[in-house]
Order: sequence, then C-alpha cells, then structure tokens
Amino acid sequence: MEGLGASSLPSGLPGNATSHNLGRVILDGYEINHVPVSGFPGLKKRGHAHGSHSWIKIDECGNSKILELDKATVMRHCSLPARDLRLLDPLFIYPSTILGRENAIVVSLEKIRCIITADEVILMNSLDANVVQYKAELCKRLQTNKESDDLPFEFRALELALELTCMSLDAQVKELEMEIHPVLDELASSISTLNLERVRRFKGQLLALTQRVQKVCDEIEHLMDDDGDMVEMYLTEKKQRQEAYLISEIYSETNVPVGPRLVSKSAPVSPVGSTSRVQKLQRAFSSLSSSKHGSLTGSSNGGENIDQLEMLLEAYFVGIDNTLNKLLSLKEYIDDTEDFINIKLGNVQNQLIQFELLLTAATFVATNFAVLTGIFGMNFEAMVFDYPYAFNWVIIISGVFCGMLYVSFLIYFRHKKVFPL
Repeated sequence: MEGLGASSLPSGLPGNATSHNLGRVILDGYEINHVPVSGFPGLKKRGHAHGSHSWIKIDECGNSKILELDKATVMRHCSLPARDLRLLDPLFIYPSTILGRENAIVVSLEKIRCIITADEVILMNSLDANVVQYKAELCKRLQTNKESDDLPFEFRALELALELTCMSLDAQVKELEMEIHPVLDELASSISTLNLERVRRFKGQLLALTQRVQKVCDEIEHLMDDDGDMVEMYLTEKKQRQEAYLISEIYSETNVPVGPRLVSKSAPVSPVGSTSRVQKLQRAFSSLSSSKHGSLTGSSNGGENIDQLEMLLEAYFVGIDNTLNKLLSLKEYIDDTEDFINIKLGNVQNQLIQFELLLTAATFVATNFAVLTGIFGMNFEAMVFDYPYAFNWVIIISGVFCGMLYVSFLIYFRHKKVFPL
C-alpha cells in the first residue's frame, strides 16, 4: 500500500492553477490524480471513462471500502500484468480462471472477479447478487472467525469464492432440472412442435451450463495437479519471508562498521578487539543458523500449507464434479427421451408403411375386379348374355378369386415378416 507514491507536480504551474486543475484523492494509501482536460489545452482525454472502475477493498479485519481506481494503479499495487486485469473487466467475457501470481491471486469465477493479496481483497464492484453475497459473507467471516480459522487470509477468500460459485452453479442445475423434467415427460406423451421447441431451448441452456461447470472443474483440477501453482498461491508465507529478510537486512546494516579498517599482520592484537570479533563471529553464526532454521521451517510449513490448499481444492472439486455429473445425467435423460421419440416416430412410420401395403394390395385386387366387370360391360355378343344368371356367376367367381388373391398377399407379407399379423 505504501508503494503507491504520489507523482511529482510540474514545477512550472502556478499555485492557483495547481490547486484548481489537479485534484488529488488519497484513500487508504491509494492515490488517484484527477486531471481535468480544461487545465491542459490541446490534451486529449483518453480512456477516462473506461480506465477507472469501482472496486471494493476488504481488509483482513473484515472492513470494506469502495474505491475508484484505474487499471494502472491496481497493476502497480498488485504487481500484475495487464492481461490479468482483462480477466476482471466486465466488458470482456472470459471462462473461469484462477491464477497464482507473485503477490496476488487473480480469481475470475462466474460473476465473482477479484484480486486476493496476503492482507486484502480487491473486488470488482457490481450489483450482482453473487458479488454482494461474497462481500457480505467475507466480511462476516473475517469479523467473527478470525481467531478460530487456521487457514491463511488468501485461502479463506479463495474458499468463499469457490463455495459461492459451486453453490450458484448447483442452484442453476437444480432449477434447470425442475424446468426440463416436466417438459420431457410431456414430450414423451405428446409429440408436438411446441414441446420440441421448448426442449431444444432447454438443451441449449444445458450445453452452455455444462461448459461453464466443466471449465471450473478443469481449473480446480489443474491447480491440484500443479504443485508450483499451489506454492505461488500461498501469499502469507511469501510475505512473512520477505518481511523477515528485510528485518535481517536492516539488522545487518545497523551492525556493519562505517568504514573498513586495515590492520597490519605484525601489529599486536588487543584482547578487547579479539573479544569483540569473537562476539561478532558468534552473532553472525547464530544469525546464519537461525536463517537456515527459518528456511527449513518455512519449507516444511509450505508443504503443510500446500496440503491444506490441496484438501481445500479437492473438497470443492468433489462438489463441482457432482454438479457436472448431474448435468451429464440430465443430458443422458434428454438423449434417452430423444431416442424414445425416434423409436415412437419410427413405429408410427412402420404402421403407415404397413397400412400403405395393405391399401396397395386391396387396390390391386379391386382393380382386377373392376377390369373384369368392365370387360363384361362392353357391347359385344357372347353366349353368356343368353343366360340370365350367367353374369351373376361371373361376378361371384371373380369376387372369390380377388378375395383369394388378397389373402395370398397377406400370407406373403407375413412370410416375409413385413409386418406382424
């Protein structure tokens, strides 16, 4: 926080111009210079509307403040490149990402976009319910469970982001299940264009939600598989080591003499000087041994903290994997319903084909009967017409022949297993 120093003002500006044209606001160490365009004629104002964003700062005590910061200030304070801040920009849509950097953790999980450092959380200010809930819950946990929780500050902030993200995705999956099951049941009983359109829309939502859940699951799994990333995410340990190193440097500088003193080899050695040198050697040896002991202890603590982070990520990986399994089960249910509908439509199509075959066979038989009656309806001389009942017998014999022909068609269809009878 103290690293954000004030920029020096131009010396050529008069006092009243400086007081009117340069406004400086200092909020908890963050210094923001507001330079109106009217103060510098010919200077083009660039990126002012999109450069500054509203951020919420939450410290380790649970106190929150709203700040107006530009990207350059956040980049300098957190030592982050510009590409990491693009993940937090609400104008861009990026998949869920968790990045461990030297001095911060960049978290972009659904609507929760924040930067977690060793002693504060810089959260993108938004009216979204997830952001408001994250802010309120983090402040509550930091204020109430400060002594009882053994996790570092950055892990507690990361845990809450993972928890709210998993809960939000799981709630969306449950809501989608409640909406899609009745529609699928109705579609299975009654196939209509309206039901098919509703299922198509729900299937698109299911695909998009599956991709989001899969990205969160892959990101957590990637972190669990890479020990280096997990080591980078332990910011408290790195901060403590840096502070210990600075203290040791300051201590060593205070004990260094002002100038080197050349002593001849043949000069006599006073017992006072030898005693002071021995004390300095003992002090240096003790500091060296303590630094070695501290490094070993820090490495062992780092391994334990990696185990803590791995267990933390594994717990939420199990939860998000369960949510992903629900989505896959729902997709399988949709696929089963589609297969059932296809089977049902195929059955209807087969019934239509069977009916068409029966109708075609009946048409063929009726056509033969019509041809025979048409022949006898012509005006020609024949002995058949000399007998009054002869034509009736012709009709009866023709009808029996056509009936036998139709029955033979049915037997043939049954023999070929075109349709069961």
